[in-house]
Amino acid sequence: MNKPAPLGGGTLGAALATGLARRDGPAAPAETSDAHITARTDSYFTRTKQIVARFGDARVTYAVFLRRPVVSAPRLMLDWLRAVAAARGTDVRIDVMHDEGQWVGAGDPLLYITGSFVALSDLETILLQKLGAACVAAHNAYQMCAELPKVAFLAMEARHCAGAEMQEMMAYAASVGSRAAQKEGARGFIGNANDATAHWFGQKAGFGTMPHALIGYAGSTLRAAEMFHETFPDQPLTVLVDYFGREVTDALAVAERFPALAAEGRLAMRLDTHGGRFLEGLDPAESYAVLERHAPGAIRRYRSETELRHLVGTGVSAAAIWKMREALDQAGFPKVRIVASSGFGVGKCRVMAEARAPIDVVGTGSFIPDAWSETYATADIVEYDGVPRVKVGREFLLRHGEARRKNGSPA
Repeated sequence: MNKPAPLGGGTLGAALATGLARRDGPAAPAETSDAHITARTDSYFTRTKQIVARFGDARVTYAVFLRRPVVSAPRLMLDWLRAVAAARGTDVRIDVMHDEGQWVGAGDPLLYITGSFVALSDLETILLQKLGAACVAAHNAYQMCAELPKVAFLAMEARHCAGAEMQEMMAYAASVGSRAAQKEGARGFIGNANDATAHWFGQKAGFGTMPHALIGYAGSTLRAAEMFHETFPDQPLTVLVDYFGREVTDALAVAERFPALAAEGRLAMRLDTHGGRFLEGLDPAESYAVLERHAPGAIRRYRSETELRHLVGTGVSAAAIWKMREALDQAGFPKVRIVASSGFGVGKCRVMAEARAPIDVVGTGSFIPDAWSETYATADIVEYDGVPRVKVGREFLLRHGEARRKNGSPA
């Protein structure tokens, strides 16, 4: 089986390799036990296992694919499959057709799995759970990074995940998509917002400074910034500025209070204005005027309603980001950075790129798939004891020639 792509040299590569070593390896015994698998798999697979065991085993080959383009992110599934095979003492051959991080077309098998029908028949449900969503999220993350290649991304997936397993999967997927974009020159994801999954990004801990709750506690944006700096004086400072609806006013007040941090590029303003209002000083007319000054081409072509909202609407629009940049520069703070968050999916990143929005960092969990039905991976048996056979309409999954076997290895 193909090994994951090299992680690269240097400090980041070494740190990422260390993190992966902590995560990779055998799954916890509970995850590979027959009782765990039986309880969580579809019952028709467990009954099939009993039938085949009674009437005679066969050596089968599964083809695993998705119905939409994705980026290959099989590592979590492969770790689990290898661990189960080891626990059961069975020989499983895995042919990975697309290395981790490679683009995969719709319907193109990501991998072939060959082994005992008895040993494999009850694994399909969990196997597909661990593959499909990760591949779609990796594709989303790749596209986001590719649309804004000069912008650093921070993964903020945890709050949107349904538990620890999904959190691990989504962070892993973002790291895979990020590395694919980095190979094309993008900065990609530099870290994430929690400690548990920071290793996927080569970090020891999550990044972040303050939530809105701290500003409410402090009573003012400036005081929250002072509290943070007094508690963590050696850390860079990123300040949320939308709590009181005075994004520009409060950003300038914080910059004036911390001129050294501002001059050193260690101060950032995070825009997270919600979609119910405009950033301070903006309305529809002024939003158009801001983009006329900086990116007129972005608003002179046909736009969907969603694209227009991203450009000149409420919330964190391209106009809002340009407005903040203008205010900081005019006040003498050109090195204060802008962090943007709030719904930065693929489409919003694309519009921001067209508007040349001056973003330094995007904080987002929007690589998590929107349409969960798109994440469904499928597995079909395509060979029984070496004889090609698949249901009508899935003939495209059949293996063609020895070239398709060149990457195969036992699990």
